[in-house]
Amino acid sequence: MKETKLMAKAPKPKVISVRMDAAFFFERAVQSMDRFHYDKALKYFRRAAEYEPDNPVNHCNTAGILSELGNYEESNRILKQVLEEIDPEMTECYFYMANNYANMENFESAERELIRYLEQDAEGHYLEEAEEMMEFLSTEMERPAKQVTIKSREGLNEHDKARSLLEEGKFAEAVRVLEQLISKHPEFMAARNNLALAYYYMGYFDKSTETIHQVLEMEPGNLHALCNMAIFYQNLEKHEPLQELVEVLKKTYPFHQEHVFKLATTMGILGEHETAYRHFRRLLKDSEAFADPSLHHYTAVAACNIGRFDDAARHWMQTQKLDSGSEIPRFFMSQLNEIRKDPSKRPLNYHYHLPFEEQFQLLEKSSKDGIPDHMKRDPLVRSSFFWALRHGDHETKLQVIQALGMLADSEVKDALRAFILEPDEDEYLKKVAIFVLRTIGLKEPIHAHLEGKPTVVHAMTFSPNLPVWEEQWQSVMELALTKMDRRYDMVQQHDLQTLWVEYLSRVYPNAPKIVKMEGWAAALEYLTAKMHRRTISYHEVASLYGASITTISKYVKLIDEACGIREKMEAIFHKFNEKL
Repeated sequence: MKETKLMAKAPKPKVISVRMDAAFFFERAVQSMDRFHYDKALKYFRRAAEYEPDNPVNHCNTAGILSELGNYEESNRILKQVLEEIDPEMTECYFYMANNYANMENFESAERELIRYLEQDAEGHYLEEAEEMMEFLSTEMERPAKQVTIKSREGLNEHDKARSLLEEGKFAEAVRVLEQLISKHPEFMAARNNLALAYYYMGYFDKSTETIHQVLEMEPGNLHALCNMAIFYQNLEKHEPLQELVEVLKKTYPFHQEHVFKLATTMGILGEHETAYRHFRRLLKDSEAFADPSLHHYTAVAACNIGRFDDAARHWMQTQKLDSGSEIPRFFMSQLNEIRKDPSKRPLNYHYHLPFEEQFQLLEKSSKDGIPDHMKRDPLVRSSFFWALRHGDHETKLQVIQALGMLADSEVKDALRAFILEPDEDEYLKKVAIFVLRTIGLKEPIHAHLEGKPTVVHAMTFSPNLPVWEEQWQSVMELALTKMDRRYDMVQQHDLQTLWVEYLSRVYPNAPKIVKMEGWAAALEYLTAKMHRRTISYHEVASLYGASITTISKYVKLIDEACGIREKMEAIFHKFNEKL
């Protein structure tokens, strides 16, 4: 039998197909770059761009190789093409172009493109390099660099601005900045926390709480938010959730100084003075923090509130040494002496400012010479006024309105404008606030809620029974107010204006012809002083206004007969608490 040989078939050769696409040429280009074969890399990047002409990265890579080869003009042509035809959002192209122009020693063009990069690039990948290049260009051109708004730092810059506004007590303005910032950067937790504080300082509890809840939903362990929420719980008298949160905070031991300070002040406000004292002492171990007078004050308050009176005295003496021009340490040292005699007078407030009554007395004392700048800038002084304007009693609000008139800035105008729009606020208080707004320079029509309805109050003061306002009547009022300035407070000046309008309204259309303006003005001051139980004589106002006693007494009698001033004095005094 024929033997059959079994022969194995030779295997077919394997053919590996090469997929010639953009990724293939990109990999070849990178390999060539690693070997410093830039000519080959350029060829491969160009092929990649041919396969994917709408992919800006391939074109940018081509421009990058051209730049490495010194072909800066061709590199910039491609980069411009990317921006104009392929992807206008590829803002790093401006940075690459600036590099090319700098290498060409075309420094003006380099600066132009660099500014475009800084102003349009939101990510800031080349921010540090761009700032270094800007310094280099400034040196080469022998002039300062042009001012530029860095887009990638917009959020941080706006947040820094908002924090500065909070520190200056400009809470309404800070709210506007922070609300805009959060709308653009919703996950900016620090901005949300500061917005909650701004609302809180202005007395908007609901908005504060809502904002903090938003932070804690996004970041449950946020220490600033937890501390703020604890304070809000305390103000809202939510005792059970407050106690749970306090227990958590007492066990918290942060290491970052900012967090330690936040926790310390929060625990002090919550009455956990032992914990507060421990954290404040931790902070004082830092040499820079040791030079802060307010930190010694906080430590002193905590020490005083736990009965460590000698420690408290030592820290307030250090506060006095570091802040020698301030009334605050002297005031609290006097309080410490009282507490040593009667410990039941504890606890003291942690805020580094005088209590409201002392602040107002200082404002009154300094109003003749102008308000000290440090009081105008102190955010806690200002916040106490804005807080009291919303939550104080009638007399306190009246004091606050006058104090705000002494501060007299845009923040004050915003606060008073909001106050006079409140339907439930006292009518008299709103009219005093309107007078203050006029006194501090607001000339345009003022929107208010008066007599149960929205009202526009114009520059001149009218009443329903006084359809016209004569120039001579205005002159009498202005003369009286000018003479009374710095001798009478704003409430008293307001009441003089109200008295004059009431008199003219009652006698209209038979208002007397104003012959002796000084006599009428003197009569108005005399009656206003009497309404406020101030010591005054006819001789005094006659000398001040240059009018005869006979003329003044005659006009006093006419106004009294029309308005019944003497009969209403006691009722007015008790009803409105006008005497401070």
